[in-house]
Amino acid sequence: MAGAGDLLLVPPRRTRTILHRDMEVVAMEIPLADVERVAQERCGLAPVDLRFQGLAPVSPSAAQLWRTTTRYLTQVALPVAAFGANALVQAEATGLLVAVALATFPNTTMTEAPTRGAGAVAPAAVRRAVAYIEQHANQALTVTDVAVAAGLGARALQQAFRKYLDTTPTGYLRRVRLERVHSDLQAAEPGAGLTVAAVAARWGFVHLGRFATEYRRAYGQPPSRTLRG
Repeated sequence: MAGAGDLLLVPPRRTRTILHRDMEVVAMEIPLADVERVAQERCGLAPVDLRFQGLAPVSPSAAQLWRTTTRYLTQVALPVAAFGANALVQAEATGLLVAVALATFPNTTMTEAPTRGAGAVAPAAVRRAVAYIEQHANQALTVTDVAVAAGLGARALQQAFRKYLDTTPTGYLRRVRLERVHSDLQAAEPGAGLTVAAVAARWGFVHLGRFATEYRRAYGQPPSRTLRG
């Protein structure tokens, strides 16, 4: 029985009756297709093998991670007009929410071995993936999108990026988008009213604090200083 402040997972394709009295119940629905996609892209688990195995978070720290993430997305990030109306930001927010859900509630990504990749991958396939990312960085890309463009499976693409570029496809995409933010801030006209938040949202950065940290690490100064010129 769930009480005040508890988290409860309702697995896909199942229903639950929740009786409550003098209590506000907050429900958040995540499309199953997004959960299956992220599980396959990030964990190498085929959709048929994805199962949730419990209703409660795996630990108090996992529960806190879920609360912190959902609170930030619903109360801070998405209500901002520049963020909530941006399809790229919405896609990034969904991916973040799914990743946190997979880390919070017991499921087979935590226990089952991932499917194996397709073996050796030629550097040319990685170059195709890189070119696709750079050409479509302003779109809501998934690892599957990039893998299809490169002619690979998602798992093989992940392995190839780690081998040849020492990063992941998602990490490379974030790097490209960070470079685009930097260029846009440098090119901004003084007094035009452009804000760091608006540029960050344009390139899909949901968490401004994390974005600012990454930006400072890459360019040695906060994005606001770049904008001021």
